[in-house]
Amino acid sequence: MICLGIESTAHTFGIGIMDNDKVLANVTDMYTPSEGGIHPREAAEHHSDVCDKVLDDALEEAGIEKKDIDLVAFSQGPGLPPCLRTGAVFARSLALSLDIPIVGVNHCIAHIEIGKLKTEAMDPVTLYVSGGNTQVIALSSGKYRVFGEVLDTPVGNALDKFARECGLKHPGGPKVEKHAKRGSKYIDLPYSVKGMDMSFSGVMTEAMRKLDEEDLEDVCYSLQETIFAMLTEAVERAMAHAGKDEVLLTGGVAANKRLQEMLSTMCNERGAEFYTVPHSLAGDNGTMMAWLGILKYRNSGGDKLNDTAFIQNWRTDDVEITW
Repeated sequence: MICLGIESTAHTFGIGIMDNDKVLANVTDMYTPSEGGIHPREAAEHHSDVCDKVLDDALEEAGIEKKDIDLVAFSQGPGLPPCLRTGAVFARSLALSLDIPIVGVNHCIAHIEIGKLKTEAMDPVTLYVSGGNTQVIALSSGKYRVFGEVLDTPVGNALDKFARECGLKHPGGPKVEKHAKRGSKYIDLPYSVKGMDMSFSGVMTEAMRKLDEEDLEDVCYSLQETIFAMLTEAVERAMAHAGKDEVLLTGGVAANKRLQEMLSTMCNERGAEFYTVPHSLAGDNGTMMAWLGILKYRNSGGDKLNDTAFIQNWRTDDVEITW
């Protein structure tokens, strides 16, 4: 079965093509604002402008034609409404023109399932960290349960906001990581873990204040150390609570080497296995949509067109896991 997956939840428009569990193509085009953060309508306009080219590039990379596609999957939510709408309309038009089934899939769960496919993780505690999401997740009683999550600004957005305060362009996370590698002095910053939930507002505010009196590299270093320690603590507590001995790191922030290092160290100390999604599939992409589309279609078939409206706040733990 060849499935074409469409990603359009935020700044990235992506198309991935999979033949069962084999990746044939993974093409993305990212909207980058001239200043400030993501403007949803501008991002949606970007997606509309590039969707046909991204499709052509993906088909060329996969070495197939439109007529070879058996199934269309798309990110139905959660995400920014204008961006989700653009992807849903494009997916419907493809499914109708090719007369093939369509399935809407949950963006967060797609990150988990592509991570499990591309690693040896079987039943992990997943740390899903991206611009719009920060969740500690584990499968329990037929659903991916959220054991802990951010109470305010997700980690990716928090790093982007801090980077903008420093005059660094979007996306800010990789730039903060680069500066942090040159830092060595740890600066005390607020640390807030409540059970398995986290709050980043205090640490971000204090880090921005410290820019007036400390070197940028040291502030970036301290910010990463503090936030990632909070995430690692929450993951370890979830492992103990759920009785899991595997950790999977996924989402766009999963590419951060320091976060990988801290989680790996924690797992080694517990005798647990640590896995990270491949870098090419860490950020938003259509390949993960294609894979989850295949899993969902195999189990429950396609969706009716009337059921393919986007779901802005589609919770991870609202989805029955039946595959």
